[in-house]
Amino acid sequence: MKVDQELDARGLFCPLPILKAKKALATMSSGQLLRVVATDSSSLQDFQAFAKQTGNELVEQQQQGDECITVLRRR
Repeated sequence: MKVDQELDARGLFCPLPILKAKKALATMSSGQLLRVVATDSSSLQDFQAFAKQTGNELVEQQQQGDECITVLRRR
């Protein structure tokens, strides 16, 4: 999957990964993809709630070791 922007949120805890993603999405065009890599285990659930609240599409989520990867499509 080709992403348009990647955000490294490793080592950050709630709410910082969400706040940084919100800021990054604000600079992107509609339809573009943002990939967020976080190490906060609650980030998977946090991004599910974030997508529902903001209308951005949750494209994919996965956990690889201690990294939680979320891909969002800008609304």
